[in-house]
Amino acid sequence: MPCKPILRISPSDLDKLMSTLDVSFIKLAECLVSPGWRLLLAASDAPGMHYVVAGSGQLFISDQAPIALVPHTLIIIPPQHSFRIEVPGVHCAGAGLTTVDGRGRSFAPDELRKFIAGEGAPQLIMICGYFCARYGASIDLFAALCTPIVEQFDASDRVDHKLNAALRELVAQEIGAGTMSKALLKQVLVVLLRRSLSSVNLWVERFAVLNDPHIARAFADMVARPSAAHTVQSLAQIACLSRSAFMARFTNLIGRAPMVALRELRMRHAALLLANDSASIGQIALMAGYASSSSFQRAFRKVYGGDPLDYRAEALRSCAE
Repeated sequence: MPCKPILRISPSDLDKLMSTLDVSFIKLAECLVSPGWRLLLAASDAPGMHYVVAGSGQLFISDQAPIALVPHTLIIIPPQHSFRIEVPGVHCAGAGLTTVDGRGRSFAPDELRKFIAGEGAPQLIMICGYFCARYGASIDLFAALCTPIVEQFDASDRVDHKLNAALRELVAQEIGAGTMSKALLKQVLVVLLRRSLSSVNLWVERFAVLNDPHIARAFADMVARPSAAHTVQSLAQIACLSRSAFMARFTNLIGRAPMVALRELRMRHAALLLANDSASIGQIALMAGYASSSSFQRAFRKVYGGDPLDYRAEALRSCAE
């Protein structure tokens, strides 16, 4: 009988975590590789998302086994991993391939980002990009990922349409381009995480936030209701753990204590309000879960390094440009 995945994190908790995830592209480019050519691409501090639009080839990460590339293959490469893409020719492979080094390539802000290895029509067309997926200022969903995620989609999933649209938005740089590209990226990640619920590989458990269903339940409530009167004890009760076990497991998985993580989540909520709402600082403090404006402003400075009013002014200025 075929193996079935063991569903550990509940769909409702995963839905909360996905709906509150803040995502954005750092870079996004087309990669075109012809038969008999190799393309080298650099490591990044951010995870990479690589999708095969058409053609076939292989992707190599360090000295790991090659990953077969066929249409609609989606690969997430962990941070700090350089890689290469190869398309064997009729009479050459391995050492016989011609190499293009794209690791030091730079692009103008309004230039279409495109890496080309070869001459004539490419055999392999990919969309490759680096992205952030965070809760708060520094709780990164992919930070602990150390091995690649490989999933095979098909044309009906329309992942290529979303990534192509995001690429066009970033190149056009029209009003709302950043918002649109974020929305498209989030759709791709939702499709990917939905797949995790039916994947026999159980790769969803490689994410620290999703690895422990008890901690995921409490963290999902934190991200969904950051302004609620959470305490370590109330969160431990949500997680169905003792206070000490919850503290230890949460800190180990998330990388910070529960109340520190809660402060970051509240500050992200406050930052969104500052950028999109005309409410006063006192009102925003209350909506972020703080009884006093002074304590809210101290917490905001710790996370964002500046005053809330300065943050609002900068956000409004960026929107006007």
